Amino acid sequence: MKKVLLGVFVLVFLALSGWLGYYFYKKSHTDPVVYKTEAPFETDIVKKTVATGAIVPRREVQVKSQVSGIVEELYVEAGQSVKKGQLLAKIRIVPNIVSVNSAENALETARINFEEAQRELARYEQLYQQKVIPEQEYRKYKADFNLKREALQSAENNLLLVREGASKRSGQSSNLVQATIDGMLLDVPVKVGTSIIERNNFNEGTTIATVADMRSLVFEGKIDESEVGKLRENMDLLLTIGAIEGRVFNAKLEYIAPKGVEEEGAIKFPVRARVLLNEKDFIRAGYSANADIVLDKRQKVLAIKESMLHFDKDQPYVEVETAPQVFEKRMIKTGISDGINIEVVSGLKKTEKVKVPDAQLAQKI
Repeated sequence: MKKVLLGVFVLVFLALSGWLGYYFYKKSHTDPVVYKTEAPFETDIVKKTVATGAIVPRREVQVKSQVSGIVEELYVEAGQSVKKGQLLAKIRIVPNIVSVNSAENALETARINFEEAQRELARYEQLYQQKVIPEQEYRKYKADFNLKREALQSAENNLLLVREGASKRSGQSSNLVQATIDGMLLDVPVKVGTSIIERNNFNEGTTIATVADMRSLVFEGKIDESEVGKLRENMDLLLTIGAIEGRVFNAKLEYIAPKGVEEEGAIKFPVRARVLLNEKDFIRAGYSANADIVLDKRQKVLAIKESMLHFDKDQPYVEVETAPQVFEKRMIKTGISDGINIEVVSGLKKTEKVKVPDAQLAQKI
């Protein structure tokens, strides 16, 4: 029995010795590691932050009616260009019965007073011609006649306004809706037959049309509070509009809100930028857009990939190849970064090669 156990032990020992011998043999013949290197390069680096928002007209107005009633005629539709004063719609007034009765009664009273003043003036004119009364008294009755005539005309105009929204004296009609600025009609939310409410001190009234100057557009967006301190007016923006592929529009930052607003648990600051358009450019109002705000820019500077940097107590350094696969630690001074590439201000030459961290290739020499 002891001989059997001794034989098994010997076999296990021989197998283990053979495996260890093979392992160390393979390890001694492992190919050496060759580290990948890259040379610095010249490039443009743009440091920027991003604001999200939309493109809107700088000047957009809602045209409303001065009278209540029903839309009788529409002379325009959305998408048309209009001039200030151009007729947009005509409103058929539905007169208030109480107001009409009051205006009719006022007109009748004014007519009676006028007719009485007319008779009095005729009588006193004869007396004046006969030298019975002095001129001063005659002029008093003539002035009263003129006042009663004006009151009659005013009552007639008032009744016309109540019934039809038009005035004989001014030659204008309050039931005619006209454009208040030059621009493009963005929306005409009413149709013929729609009942509308006039604009007054108690309500905003029904919007007949929305007009905007589409040649003067602005980007309105919001930026995180951590970035707002880096902004200043007149900075360059690069606008990317999702609905317009392959185009980047330029803009100039013109407003930074002095007060932030809370949005989804974060404080953000509204910003506004003037969109710089060419003559042939057309952007629809309301397009969503992202704005890259250029914080700093360097052109044709020496740079490396930011991932190649190491840090020793916050001091950046790289590993420079001094001989084939021989590297030394080199402290360098860096400039701006775009998150991918970083500027090398000093400490490195364009002809030198830098070790790429965590990028090693096992090759046979």
